[in-house]
Amino acid sequence: MALFLVEWLGRCDNGNVGMAKPKKKLTSAQKRARKVATDESQKKYMWAFMNGKQVREKRPPTIDGMSVDDFIQQNADPIWLHQNEMWEYMQPEEDD
Repeated sequence: MALFLVEWLGRCDNGNVGMAKPKKKLTSAQKRARKVATDESQKKYMWAFMNGKQVREKRPPTIDGMSVDDFIQQNADPIWLHQNEMWEYMQPEEDD
């Protein structure tokens, strides 16, 4: 039985025991391209947990670092809000 295992293992490894292929180093252009791609994906996606697993999902859209709703609330005038049917964001004018 032991002789069979030795022969079988000898055929499976094809004589390449300990002869792993050496890794090639990336060129500076390849490193730069990889860094640019990584930075873009970090800007585009974020990590979140769903059902106990870590998943990648798209980031919500922002304007000047604020969410779109916050930006609209701070910068929109009542006429624009009315034209775009965003009455929930309109604040009643107070007359003294």
